[in-house]
Amino acid sequence: MTNIAFIGLGNMGGPMAANLVKAGHAVTGFDLSPASCDQARADGVTVAGSAAEAVKDAEVVVTMLPAGKHVLAVWAEILPSLQKGALVIDCSTIDVESARRAHGLADERGLQSLDAPVSGGVGGAQGATLTFMAGGARNAFEQAKPILSKMGRKVVHCGEAGAGQAAKICNNMILGISMIGVAEAFVLAEKLGLSHQALFDVASTSSGQCWSLTTYCPVPGPVPTSPANNDYKPGFAAALMLKDLKLAQEAALASGASTPLGAEAAQLYALFANAGHDGEDFSGIINFIRGSNG
Repeated sequence: MTNIAFIGLGNMGGPMAANLVKAGHAVTGFDLSPASCDQARADGVTVAGSAAEAVKDAEVVVTMLPAGKHVLAVWAEILPSLQKGALVIDCSTIDVESARRAHGLADERGLQSLDAPVSGGVGGAQGATLTFMAGGARNAFEQAKPILSKMGRKVVHCGEAGAGQAAKICNNMILGISMIGVAEAFVLAEKLGLSHQALFDVASTSSGQCWSLTTYCPVPGPVPTSPANNDYKPGFAAALMLKDLKLAQEAALASGASTPLGAEAAQLYALFANAGHDGEDFSGIINFIRGSNG
């Protein structure tokens, strides 16, 4: 049993912390939301009154927070309370530069650290089927892997500090672009009189096959578990996809990479979100594309 502190008990962090409890670890958590704390308490997490209190006896700390500024603020608050040799893992999706700065804060105090963002959404967090993309020293990764494996199905060491965030934003840029492509294909098929099922049956076994089609199909019917069958309730909200696409564009600008399709996807999701659909699943952009096509 490991003493684990978990800071950030929201839609993703809450189920992840609950899975650590199920695995037999002692988990102390903290979140600013009373509702999130109540749910975590019901799941067996000991809820502390502050982040600093939560990490008091922790051997491992996991953070799951909205943005880089939150991660840096929380790490600055909690790191002085940790013993040397403790492991700090950030599972948030943030910019690469903030991730590297967080690693630097840990290094200054003799602490092991990883940036380990996740893929798999709320369903993956609940089912412990997430994919973790980890950046940091190899020895920190090996120490973290048994913990991460209790919350996910696949744990990949992507490289040194910030590499996990780099992998996450590249992956989600692919996802955002591919979902738009799949949505456009279904809209075109509708105009041409082709049924949703017919296009799915062909494309899912042909060169158009991709995750956005076969797992998260943006039209009702062909994939019963996709959000399209539940009025596009997330899932993975459009606001979060827009956040990740913006992070990808910031990274592209900083590195000098050319990402024209990523830039176009970011613009389309910004229009979709700003039209009042930021809380819908990102696959709901098919409805926006139908509207923009008249």
